[in-house]
Amino acid sequence: MPEAKPDQSATPPPATVEKIKIKVDGREVEVPRLMPDWTGKLVPTTMLQACKLAGVEVPHYCYHPLLPVAGNCRMCLVEFGVPMIGPDRKPLLNDKGEPIIQRSTLPYEPGTPRGAIACATPISPGMEIYPSSPATKQMRESVLEFLLANHPLDCPICDQAGECKLQEYALDHGRAESAFRETKVHKPKQVDLGPRIMLDDERCILCTRCIRFTRDIAGDDALGIINRGGYNTLTAYPGRQFDNNYTLNTVDICPVGALTSKDFRFKMRVWFLKETKSICTSCGTGCNIIISSRENVIYRYTPRENMAVNKCWMCDAGRLNYKWIGRPDRLREVLGPGGQKSDWSKVIPEISGRLRAAPAGSVAMVISARQTVEELYLLRVLANKLGAITDAVPRVGQPDYLLVHADKNPNSNGVRLMGLCGDEMGANMRRMAEGIAAGAIRTLIVIGEDVTRCGLGPELLAKLETLVVSDILPNETTRRAHYVLPGCAHAEKRGSFISAKGRWQRFWKAVEPPGQARPEMEWLGELAHNLAGENSFASVEALFNHLSREVPALGGVRWEQLGDTGVDVKI
Repeated sequence: MPEAKPDQSATPPPATVEKIKIKVDGREVEVPRLMPDWTGKLVPTTMLQACKLAGVEVPHYCYHPLLPVAGNCRMCLVEFGVPMIGPDRKPLLNDKGEPIIQRSTLPYEPGTPRGAIACATPISPGMEIYPSSPATKQMRESVLEFLLANHPLDCPICDQAGECKLQEYALDHGRAESAFRETKVHKPKQVDLGPRIMLDDERCILCTRCIRFTRDIAGDDALGIINRGGYNTLTAYPGRQFDNNYTLNTVDICPVGALTSKDFRFKMRVWFLKETKSICTSCGTGCNIIISSRENVIYRYTPRENMAVNKCWMCDAGRLNYKWIGRPDRLREVLGPGGQKSDWSKVIPEISGRLRAAPAGSVAMVISARQTVEELYLLRVLANKLGAITDAVPRVGQPDYLLVHADKNPNSNGVRLMGLCGDEMGANMRRMAEGIAAGAIRTLIVIGEDVTRCGLGPELLAKLETLVVSDILPNETTRRAHYVLPGCAHAEKRGSFISAKGRWQRFWKAVEPPGQARPEMEWLGELAHNLAGENSFASVEALFNHLSREVPALGGVRWEQLGDTGVDVKI
């Protein structure tokens, strides 16, 4: 007997979010009664969240929207009041018929306001919050004075300068002088916490963000606080290092520069850096990142918030995957037959002529799933015109439960949607090898791959009449090429990728390519124009909008619709 289907008409509609009225600095606002916590679960809205919705920023250190609430820095203390309740449990009203608000005071000192930590205190109907009152200001001044009691003012050398919340809040809310006259507690400096993290213990204000991230997000309960009182110190558990694939996130969320990246430490002041929105290419996840560069040198990758992809985290492997871009052995020159130096204006017509004269079916193309969607589309145009057999090279690694994907290509879905590989990526490589060995395939175009590692060894490449290779770094394939065309890293051009989960995202150019290296989209566009009459696209935007209409699976999405966080496409 078939199982009875549920009655869809009986499914209750999604519950509307109940809102309540409160006052923030005397202004009435309506805010949701419940809001998501760090896990996404709906819980009572806190004062801090309500103030933010009202456009009032409450300073804080330990609070982070994607971490469990700890409530230990006290920086978000605010004065507040609640409606006075009568014996009948109803609000008492004044002469104007308005609720009488009773400001919270110390029970043993009724004349002194009592603050509440805004990060952990839920709001209630009729509550009034005073984040700008003199009492709140005094509380903040006192908290800052306490935090700075043992904190060294080494801002001129601290790597957090320019990104330091302690510095900013001390300027906005601190006192000019401290009442602390005792000798400061000097904690250790330059503590080697792990392979990528350095700890300056005396800067730590014990907010425990790093501890909570490592325990609750990275799943590695590696950090803790030892000792008591003013001698509290952050440390890794005895006998082990702070070493997992997400340790550098603790540098991002450390508000005071206690944790610094060994890779970036003392290399550059952040206010000198140019920030460019980009995408990590280390795997198929497509984490959103910021590329920080100066004078054409990349200094660091840091995560960019995208709640649909990586929230505000990224792995250490992805962060450090930029150094190869500046390698001294980058391909910089266009080379023609015999390794002769040439230029773009000469080799593109030559290659166009060779391809135009190639018999149908005699051309094969090995492309990389690290190319952009725009480049893949132009390769598709060329492949269709030439009747070429095509394929891409799969890369598979070890995934984890958080961000690292098993697919190590950033744009495998772009290759599949363009029809440049079969259901199984790499399945055509054997067919190509057989075609070259039999003399049926005489021309091979390789984009961004060393095919000698993929079944097309040097003896097969030697049989080709024409081998055109575009790559970024030298390898065995480029050494055997008739034409070498220097390509660009993703940080040196604009374009888009489609992630392993179908997120179509764009990225921007951060630095200039070296020598004659040129974005692949430009010279592929010239080849597509010469051979297939494809329009010459003056910009990435124009090509993107064109290909999105030409490839039905991409749904006609326009470049501007991707925004900073991308859109989902059906894969």
